[in-house]
Amino acid sequence: MEGPKLDNRNTTLVDSVEESLIRFFKEQGLRPGSSIPNEAELAASLGVGRPVLREALSRFKMTGMIVSRTKKGMVLGEPSLLGGMKRCINPLLMNESTLRDILEFRVALEIGISDNIFRNLTDADVAELEEIVEMSQVIGNNKYAPVSEHRFHTKL
Repeated sequence: MEGPKLDNRNTTLVDSVEESLIRFFKEQGLRPGSSIPNEAELAASLGVGRPVLREALSRFKMTGMIVSRTKKGMVLGEPSLLGGMKRCINPLLMNESTLRDILEFRVALEIGISDNIFRNLTDADVAELEEIVEMSQVIGNNKYAPVSEHRFHTKL
């Protein structure tokens, strides 16, 4: 088997193995449901020990990118982008700079879809948004409680 090759970068060996595996999957044209080589073959082709490979595969399994099937080996799965984000995004564990970055990303997404929003907006939608704003919990200094923000932006 012509396997993936490792890059020498300022990353951990496990990070390099992840990048090499992704490149390998792409080069082989693998899609969700495709079988992937077993651990021994992958470790040998990468020139790394199985513990390092297992750590990289474990990361992929956490995101759903790899699924282990009994007696069938491993297959590529379809990772859940939002599922992974939900596991790691907790405002209580983030500093203000990171929270600002997330807010800026959200604003960019909303601006990007604003044309679509306004094209499809109905009078009933506007009335419901106004009601949400009127009933929203204001924390102070024009800041709304997260539950109010969520309700408003979900409606958008």
